[in-house]
Amino acid sequence: MRDLANLTAVRVPWNKGKVTGAEPPLQPKHVWSIRTKLQIEGRVRDLAMFNLAIDSKLRGCDVVTIKVEDVAANGYTANRATVRQKKTGRPVRFESSEQTRQAVDDYLKVAKKRPAEFLFTGRRGPARSMTTRQYARLVSGWISRAGLDPRLFGTHSLRRTKATLIYRRTGNLRAVQLLLGHTKIESTVRYLGIEVDDALAISEQVDV
Repeated sequence: MRDLANLTAVRVPWNKGKVTGAEPPLQPKHVWSIRTKLQIEGRVRDLAMFNLAIDSKLRGCDVVTIKVEDVAANGYTANRATVRQKKTGRPVRFESSEQTRQAVDDYLKVAKKRPAEFLFTGRRGPARSMTTRQYARLVSGWISRAGLDPRLFGTHSLRRTKATLIYRRTGNLRAVQLLLGHTKIESTVRYLGIEVDDALAISEQVDV
């Protein structure tokens, strides 16, 4: 009798060894470090994907299914875009910074993508989007380039980065809720990891 282990191929989970729990946001210096390294290495697609992930604040499953027409319907990356979230089915709008627009435009010139095509494709061919597994592996590599531990940081770190900065600088929780596409404000509070001390720190900056 053959061993069952020989009959079934065992796939190693992409997140094996990762520390469970909320993935912290990146600091601005880490964002710039990753951008610089991707630029120096000439990784045009990765730079476009990284910048777009930071600006869009989308979940990984939504980042990989962005189509060209979602962000560059007229051939050039627009200032703002709307994407329907896979998890909630609700549309969410986001802005693209100048450096993100430039990175995506550079990538579109090289990749020669058509409007109806997925912006980021993987090994499954041009007609199918990159998988979230492939995306997670890319993010892990980017994180390592910044000298961070890929077991602690991941795709949600990218989603949290700009949202966390906006909250810390403005204290506007409702705005962050809209940008993240959360249906409940409580979800945003949990997602950002807001504690009483955070709220008090914001309150201390306001004089009446």
